[in-house]
Amino acid sequence: MIVFDGQSALSPFRLERLNARLDALHRGARVQSAWHVYFIDADATPEGEQRKRLLEVLEARDAAAPEPASLWVVPRLGTISPWSSKATDIVHGAGFAVRRVERGMAWQLTSLPEAGSPAHAAVLEVLHDAMTQSVLWRLDEAQGLFLAGQPGDLVHVRLGDDAGAALAQANRELGLALADDEIDYLAERYKELGRDPSDAELFMFAQANSEHCRHKVFNASWTLDGQPQDKSLFGMIKNTHEHAPAHTLSAYKDNAAVVEGSAGARFFADGDGVWRAHPERIEYAIKVETHNHPTAIAPWPGAATGAGGEIRDEGATGRGAKPKAGLTGFSVSDLRIPGHPMPWEIDRPLPPRMASAFEIMRDGPLGAAAFNNEFGRPCLGGYFRTYEHETGEAGVRRGYDKPIMIAGGLANIRAGHVKKLELEPGHKVIVLGGPAMLIGLGGGAASSVASGTSSAELDFASVQRDNAEMERRCQQVIDACWARGEHNPIVSVHDVGAGGLSNAIPELLNDSNVGGQIDLSKVPCDDPSLSPMQVWSNESQERYVLGIDAKDLAEFEAYCERERCPYAVVGEATAERTLVVRDPRRDMTVIDLPMDVLFGKAPRMHRDARRIKPRIDLVPDLTGISMDEALIRVLKLPTVGSKNFLITIGDRTVGGLCSRDPMVGPWQVPVADCAVTIADFDGYAGEAMAMAERAPVALLSSADAARLAVG
Repeated sequence: MIVFDGQSALSPFRLERLNARLDALHRGARVQSAWHVYFIDADATPEGEQRKRLLEVLEARDAAAPEPASLWVVPRLGTISPWSSKATDIVHGAGFAVRRVERGMAWQLTSLPEAGSPAHAAVLEVLHDAMTQSVLWRLDEAQGLFLAGQPGDLVHVRLGDDAGAALAQANRELGLALADDEIDYLAERYKELGRDPSDAELFMFAQANSEHCRHKVFNASWTLDGQPQDKSLFGMIKNTHEHAPAHTLSAYKDNAAVVEGSAGARFFADGDGVWRAHPERIEYAIKVETHNHPTAIAPWPGAATGAGGEIRDEGATGRGAKPKAGLTGFSVSDLRIPGHPMPWEIDRPLPPRMASAFEIMRDGPLGAAAFNNEFGRPCLGGYFRTYEHETGEAGVRRGYDKPIMIAGGLANIRAGHVKKLELEPGHKVIVLGGPAMLIGLGGGAASSVASGTSSAELDFASVQRDNAEMERRCQQVIDACWARGEHNPIVSVHDVGAGGLSNAIPELLNDSNVGGQIDLSKVPCDDPSLSPMQVWSNESQERYVLGIDAKDLAEFEAYCERERCPYAVVGEATAERTLVVRDPRRDMTVIDLPMDVLFGKAPRMHRDARRIKPRIDLVPDLTGISMDEALIRVLKLPTVGSKNFLITIGDRTVGGLCSRDPMVGPWQVPVADCAVTIADFDGYAGEAMAMAERAPVALLSSADAARLAVG
């Protein structure tokens, strides 16, 4: 391991604010300085000109006489940070023979509280995020960043005479969030199969049948005030579409819905590499989803991967689409900003390991904005609400300790690519994107249990990490495919979200009523210590699974190589409706399961509810509050106050197709009630064609640009 010291990590302003927080926790605690530290895993230490160039690339200096550090904060041991993925790729591209480069921070502190004291823990909590970072007290401990353990084993759950009890124990230990009737269902199915389940099979079933993936509550049957209801919650949502399906091309069956667009001219490269305008219909894929549990546990990566997952869903709609513009939204409890108490706020404890509303709104929007910008898509709209309410019931206060984090957006999709095609036996199954890591393990199940009730280890494992650059490369490959029109090599595509490959690959196969043979050893993996279950079920971003005809494989591989996007052919579709996952390196069968066990009719959830009578006797006490004070309180409420701090953190012009963002007027006040983009040259196809024919890349005059912007 090679260690270089880097530049200062904190501006004077940030250092001052940080020291104010530390002093409030422990009198005299103070950060003298903080600087980046680079850890490099290589066979040999670079010398001479190579060393000088590497220092220049990292903006680092030799650590021959390092400043005395009190502690180091590094990425969580056993993980690879998003920064490392991008930086290592850049360093490789610059010609340096290193395996990996990581970045941490060195902290020089004074008056650090006594180890083990509450004040000591509070100070460390300010200096690092326990979900994604580790604290080191000796520099040589950083070697743990690069140590690879032995591969984990495949574990079989011995059912014995009491299959239900054995499965219930596995449910608790693995954090599967299975209901009692689902445990009974699995016990019965494995009795039919006459064998014990592997942990990979159980984990796969839990993710594929989690509330996150199957919407069990929304699809549940209901009894309301003793009366059976004829529609589920999802049925009520779908009812509008059933009665008024006009202008909807696809709904409730893909990664995003598709609605009719209009005619326009899209500008992209043809197979010969020349960029041209293409007059055609432009339909729209639209998507909104939530990422609540990860944002509650780790606000920045939780919100970032929420935005990233929504972008992947749009890109993986039909046979490939182009994400275009997005939105984000946050509902949290009262903020309780340190040093700025509000009259309506009360102090109360949070569930374990959950971030406060203030921390969520401090870090979450930055994570979502950063991902959108780094991917290259503008985030043009959204909302922000705080809410807590006394119910009148003893000890019951409603709020959003577990926040709502919404990510949404729209994409352009070609009319001929709205519907996925069906895979046929022999079609290849492709994993596109980043390597497997011990990240986002069990995220689907973790989001399906009450916040604070799972173990710290399971919450830590469920946190994901973002890599917008990798997702952008994947999207470039998908763009190259849909640009081929009727010759698009993509038969079907799914994004890899909750449950990782254990959810995405079975969904890809099941949509086409086929089975599959998968070689687990072919899955790209950056952590050799992962067990078969962890390789199969982790949610490391950013990945897609695709079905490709064998005759189109060479073309697809050429696109991947051009965009420097990792990919692997991991198996193929089979006529037999069975999923078989093998690891030939260890000569083991990880999964051998009929598809109907995974996607069969598992027990349907039922909910019994009663209406709560509205109360009109909860009159607020306005004693001593003048009209002026009441008005000031209303204007201070985050729901009413300015959202400027949420809007100015991101570049709303990225991509170049933003016509109206939230900022309006000569003073750029964030009061616009809509966000508008232009669909390349939508509405001005003829003019766009004429301009495109005048130059390989149309340089628009101000008048032309104004006319197009209006469109």
